[in-house]
Amino acid sequence: MTDHSEALPAVAFVGLGNMGGPMSARLVRAGYPVTGYDPVPGARAALAGAGGRTAETAAEAARNADVVVLMLPSSEVVEAVLGDPAVLAALGEGGTVVDMSSSDPMSTRRLAASLEARGVTLVDAPVSGGVKGAENGRLTIMAGGAEDEVKRLSPLFATLGTARRAGEVGAGHALKAINNLLSATHLLATAEGVLAGERFGLDPAVMVELINSSSGRSGSTDNKFPNFVLPGTYDSGFGMKLMVKDMRIAVGLARALGVAGPLTDHAVALWEQALATLPDTADHTEIARWAFAGAADREPVTG
Repeated sequence: MTDHSEALPAVAFVGLGNMGGPMSARLVRAGYPVTGYDPVPGARAALAGAGGRTAETAAEAARNADVVVLMLPSSEVVEAVLGDPAVLAALGEGGTVVDMSSSDPMSTRRLAASLEARGVTLVDAPVSGGVKGAENGRLTIMAGGAEDEVKRLSPLFATLGTARRAGEVGAGHALKAINNLLSATHLLATAEGVLAGERFGLDPAVMVELINSSSGRSGSTDNKFPNFVLPGTYDSGFGMKLMVKDMRIAVGLARALGVAGPLTDHAVALWEQALATLPDTADHTEIARWAFAGAADREPVTG
């Protein structure tokens, strides 16, 4: 592979977990000079093994970077990182932050305004596609920000997947939360439907195969059931806590905008019930295990 490192911007990648790890490694392989930070030593070691540099703090990673990419678990963590005086000093005027986390769009807008006053540009660019999409560079990237800024970042995005501008800053995070709300709702509905069919005597694998060529097809039947639920592995790499967090962001946004959502409110209540009973480390696909195990004796959820 030809080394284009001199022509490519220096990237600081903060958050090297299930998604950030393979994403940062792809940037390294594409020739980007990447310096990464994660509080977990093993995550930093993995980036070093892929050929990237590592730092002991987020501020150290951001120093001398042209673009700072964040892949963090929540807006609270994003706010803590970007509120660190050492990180702000490292960014400097003219810096660019790309928040690829699943963050709260209202928080994103506030952060963007705060950073703009310091001469720093914030673009939100959350992703969909899971760990495999991160590894294969086939993520869907939902970008929010000024059109020229999104265009300037398009080569970096192209290394990770397919990007499309959703609107002004915050738009990407709003769309990602809504996407995950829909994904979670049809995952639970699929689990309930498959269980009913199995009780009738249908083969779950045959059900999923036929649904995938019918109008009931979804990301749940196309990907999550055949790859994680039916094999019983429940190891997509995306935690249930994170899915519930994104669902809450989406319904909170809808309420703030005066949009009633009784179906999705009910879905959130069911997911919260599952979250309270499953281990803290549960993968989000374990909602199906929860549905299968408790369908006969679970109390109906109202509200």
